[in-house]
Amino acid sequence: MMTTFALPLRLQATKPPPVRDAVRLLVADRSSVEHSRFDRLGNYLTPGDLLVVNTSATLAAAIDGTRADAQPVTVHFATELDDGTWVVEIRPRADPTGPIPDATIGEVIDLPDGVRLQVERAHPTGQNRLWRSRIAVEGPIAAYLARNGRPIRYGYIPRAYPLAQYQTVFAREPGSAEMPSAGRPFTAELVVQLITRGVVIAPITLHTGVSSQDPGEPPQPERFRVPETTARLLNLTRAAGSRVVAVGTTVTRALESAVGRDGTVRERSGWTDLVLGADHPARVVNALITGWHAPGASHLELLQAVAGTGLLQRAYDAALAANYLWHEFGDSCLLLP
Repeated sequence: MMTTFALPLRLQATKPPPVRDAVRLLVADRSSVEHSRFDRLGNYLTPGDLLVVNTSATLAAAIDGTRADAQPVTVHFATELDDGTWVVEIRPRADPTGPIPDATIGEVIDLPDGVRLQVERAHPTGQNRLWRSRIAVEGPIAAYLARNGRPIRYGYIPRAYPLAQYQTVFAREPGSAEMPSAGRPFTAELVVQLITRGVVIAPITLHTGVSSQDPGEPPQPERFRVPETTARLLNLTRAAGSRVVAVGTTVTRALESAVGRDGTVRERSGWTDLVLGADHPARVVNALITGWHAPGASHLELLQAVAGTGLLQRAYDAALAANYLWHEFGDSCLLLP
């Protein structure tokens, strides 16, 4: 059963916190819920625990355009495909609460610097929210977006913030439409503290798409890479009886996509369409650092796959009662099943 709750508007974080690692941290295990701060994360981890982080960097993935009828729109660049096309979401510029309802195959949208985007087909076929499109631009699209775009921002964030506010301390490889936000509260100082306490930190890369799915819509396939060294560390950690702590749903999806039938994690890269949930529990991730997700979000099913329905419901009930803040600039949770 899906974790259920109602989210009051007052609990939506509307701006970045003044200090990244001073956000609140709710720690939930099988027997208790504790309220803490993120800069005290090391108090809840033990030497030998493996903390796995996502090194994907956030793109300036929102860019203004104009349709042939002069209607102004905002294009959200979601995912680059293997053939060089991009999956995009096209929204009204004035009231960007959802995709435009009348995008058509073959239409052309004018973008800055004389660049044109042509809509090729729905992605996946049969819906009208995401579109596979071709963009005629010289050089990498990421560089073009860096010059002309801005971070994707939804209605609960009333003003724009620079791209730096949407990057984590681990960000190295541009490719995510939206920030892998579970890693946002980490600072370089906190990372050093964890390492000196004996916590091992290892990287994966998973480039996130847009998170504005319709209710019940599963997550889209995403490009990922689990390096050989991370796979080896994870297998050694499990053999030693220590915990594998995923920093976010992106890390969980990547690691669980690299598990073989024998339970061993191996180096792997490519695309993952894995959907975790109550009927497909996590096999190698046994602890999770996460932000707070909106009601009905597909991320909740993934959290259940790691923590179980009961623990997750208790954590969300406690967060609501204690006025934790939601979304990418909000507070955090450490789930210890």
